[in-house]
Amino acid sequence: MPATLLLVEDNEMNRDMLSRRLATRGYQVLLAEDGQQGIDQTLSGKPDLILMDMSLPVLDGWEATKRLKADEATRHIPVIALTAHAMRGDREQALAAGCDDYETKPIDLPKLLEKIEALIAKNQSAQ
Repeated sequence: MPATLLLVEDNEMNRDMLSRRLATRGYQVLLAEDGQQGIDQTLSGKPDLILMDMSLPVLDGWEATKRLKADEATRHIPVIALTAHAMRGDREQALAAGCDDYETKPIDLPKLLEKIEALIAKNQSAQ
């Protein structure tokens, strides 16, 4: 059974490109355009992992991740922050918000795939 990923990304071009690349790797990909949709999709779709853009409308990725990690039903789902912010301290801020890992844009797909596979495997062995 393929793993289900939730991609929370407000940029249509980024969302389309990354979701297609992940689907060709065998993942089922759910999509959300803002942080609130990301929370709603997580609750209804129960993804194995969330790829969370941090700069989102309605509810930003920082707050959406904090809410997901505070909820007993969703706190176990790994979250990888996707952000164009590559400044010193941004990785620490993402981890402090509850993200399990961090990847800067533009996305290095092989590196991202390694992180996805490692976090899904770690999460499955912990359950």
